[in-house]
Amino acid sequence: MTAEDKKRAAAEAAIDYVKPDSIIGVGTGSTVNHFIDLLAEKMTDHVSAAVSSSEASSNRLRSHGIKVVDLNEVGKLDLYVDGADESNQQLHLIKGGGGALTREKIVAAASELFVCIADDSKLVDTLGAFPLPVEVIPMARELITAELREIGGEPHLRQGFVTDNGNQILDVHGLQIHDAIELESCINQIVGVVCVGLFAQRPADVLILGGDDGVSRHSAK
Repeated sequence: MTAEDKKRAAAEAAIDYVKPDSIIGVGTGSTVNHFIDLLAEKMTDHVSAAVSSSEASSNRLRSHGIKVVDLNEVGKLDLYVDGADESNQQLHLIKGGGGALTREKIVAAASELFVCIADDSKLVDTLGAFPLPVEVIPMARELITAELREIGGEPHLRQGFVTDNGNQILDVHGLQIHDAIELESCINQIVGVVCVGLFAQRPADVLILGGDDGVSRHSAK
């Protein structure tokens, strides 16, 4: 199977978690695009509306005729479906490759069930091979860069990119993350950081991986 085939298989498996007449949270990225397309194909009558983590996903949902609502209008969500750049065995995630990490984290926090969908290459023993995204207030960028170097990372500004919130992203290379919960807390405390792309304090509840032998479902170990 190609990587896209694996992503689509994982996305299709996540459809099973969509309840009738539900308002669901929808994330951002290539795997989630498959989920949105399958949602429109198979489940339009089941979804009354969606809360989206990015303008790109909102536009894709609307193009399929799926209503997009603001999280403030609905409060808690039953389900959130999103992808990941990396996951460990505890279902701690690195997210933010697409730049929507802050809104993704907000929607995840509002959801009772967080289903993460990915191809099987995303499951790793130690997080950090994928550069860790950190959304920052632009005026604090160099201050935060120095702080991130102090904890052992090498931050690089994501060139030519502005988040939907009007901020910048530092992609932090060279980390081996053995305690994702502690590192998430540490980076969150740096003045000027908006959000770090570690989803450890609120990890995924279910990880669905598409692989050559089909789909596998994982819970935290």
